[in-house]
Amino acid sequence: MRLFYLIKKEFIEIFRQKELLPLIIIAPIIQIIILGYVVKTDIENIPVEIFNLSSNKASHRIINRIDNSPLFDVKGIGVQEKETMDILKRGKVKAVIVFRDSLTGSNTPVRYPEVQVLMDGIDSNTSSIAAGYVNGVIKKYILEDMEKLGVKLPLETKPLIRFNPELKSINYMGPGIVALLLTILTLFLTSISLVREKEQQTMDTLLISRLNPLEIYLGKALPMAVIGLVQTALGMLVVMLWFKVPLRGNLLYMLLSAIIFLAAILSYALLISTIASTQQQALFFSWFSMVTFILLSGLFTPVENMHPSIRVIADINPLRYLVKIIREIFLKGNGIEYFYRELLIMAAISTVVITISTLNFKRFISK
Repeated sequence: MRLFYLIKKEFIEIFRQKELLPLIIIAPIIQIIILGYVVKTDIENIPVEIFNLSSNKASHRIINRIDNSPLFDVKGIGVQEKETMDILKRGKVKAVIVFRDSLTGSNTPVRYPEVQVLMDGIDSNTSSIAAGYVNGVIKKYILEDMEKLGVKLPLETKPLIRFNPELKSINYMGPGIVALLLTILTLFLTSISLVREKEQQTMDTLLISRLNPLEIYLGKALPMAVIGLVQTALGMLVVMLWFKVPLRGNLLYMLLSAIIFLAAILSYALLISTIASTQQQALFFSWFSMVTFILLSGLFTPVENMHPSIRVIADINPLRYLVKIIREIFLKGNGIEYFYRELLIMAAISTVVITISTLNFKRFISK
């Protein structure tokens, strides 16, 4: 019963700060919508410039395909080659495509022109994808042309894409953004909770009450856990309804994963709150921790691509496992038998963090 009144007091403390309510309820929805459009990895409308120095009819047909493709934004088609290095330096295009007549050293007519693709390698990801797009357009044209001649390749690959057949990046990034915002808000709000008590000089009131250290600890953590679960539900609704990301798995597994993750992140936030002397210090520690969690979560960069020494740190990052589980549930519809190892690892991390945080909290209130 005493714990109930402390939890009630925490909710009153949170909701009477009117400037904080939009941050808790409205801001996450707006952020998910904005981030959903910003963090897309789909490459479209790549700015390119084309120089057609070939008299071959195939070059005109291929150029028409590139010009009509939504993948490219053709800035110009010239018949006289300019200084390509200068064009790329200006940064207005990502690629320059040059068509030339093939030189075979004989009078035999050549069916296809030579194609040179010059890329701006500053953005290596866009450059490699753009080069693949150009190769795909040319390859498709040649295959169709060969079929008209009655020639078929002895071997042809036909990829079959499962789970995300349209290769939409929002289907991959959207669920991860939900986990990201869950981390940010709960970490920031919880890390200042005990510090706020110290600055408002109300900590002594808690300490002289009948509440034991565990009850005080739970009274601070549980309201944030409830808010975190509400944010998770709102985030999933936005991802499913606004971005049309399909949910193929069981929501109960999502709830279980979120609870285990919140146990870890809230305990870590309370640990920060006992270490920091002011709310500014707590926010600084939270900001540093949040950036580290996000960078090592595999949300933007696969963990497998990281250096082995950094991967060791990523292995103790609970956000990494939550992101993976959410994607498994959303995209693959997997049951717990497919990600129980990640759940157990996240539970172990939560247990360690809770233990350290509780011991430090007891030390903190005994001063």
